[in-house]
Amino acid sequence: MESEIANRLKLRYSPIAVLFANAKPAAALEFAAGRWGCVAALLTAAAKGRQAVFSRSSFGCLGGGVGLGFGNMYPQFPGGFEHFLSTGKEGYREGEAYKKTPELAKSFVESLPITDIPEQFVVFKPLSAVEPQREEPRVIVFYANPDQLSALVVLANYGRPGHTNVVIPFGAGCQSTCLLPWHEAGQEYPKAVVGMTDISARPVIDADLLAFSVPWVMYQEMENNVPGSFLDKPAWHKVAERIPEAK
Repeated sequence: MESEIANRLKLRYSPIAVLFANAKPAAALEFAAGRWGCVAALLTAAAKGRQAVFSRSSFGCLGGGVGLGFGNMYPQFPGGFEHFLSTGKEGYREGEAYKKTPELAKSFVESLPITDIPEQFVVFKPLSAVEPQREEPRVIVFYANPDQLSALVVLANYGRPGHTNVVIPFGAGCQSTCLLPWHEAGQEYPKAVVGMTDISARPVIDADLLAFSVPWVMYQEMENNVPGSFLDKPAWHKVAERIPEAK
């Protein structure tokens, strides 16, 4: 499946399709059961042309299990996740200091739309590898630089009223690319989610890129809105001139 958005924005990598499935794709990358791994690393691998798969035994880390929609893994976190996300706890891993206090960290967890999807697997694959006649993505993720991200934000608002059709929430990288946009898919007016601001995930992402994730229905809306939009106008062409051609 080709993306006119990706072509017009000269994206460095393919948009990534997030799918839920009950069959494991052949030759997909997967973490060993029970072993640590970063979901964002496999998202990047999918952007570069690979496929990746996750299950309830191969989600990489407890936060990854939550971010992928495999339920609430946080009660299993040694020493309490609210301490790890904030100040730490004696005898356990050093705190990340992403929240000032354990109480604020606990409030953050309680605010998440934690869900447990009925399917067995979450699959990442390049959008170009999706076969629309037999599968439907749940979320589409773009990796974008500041110029491309600007265009995505404008396009997300182009066919809609108001100015808040895109959000940039605090959260883990996998939450911003899976859990949160999937939650948006169930809303009357779903929003796009800017993500990969997770400091812990940044090392596996190109330094100049962020993620822009949209529910499938919103992706289709944006794709259909490309013709006749600002992407045909001189203001965008002036910006696009400085974006290197995709390889």
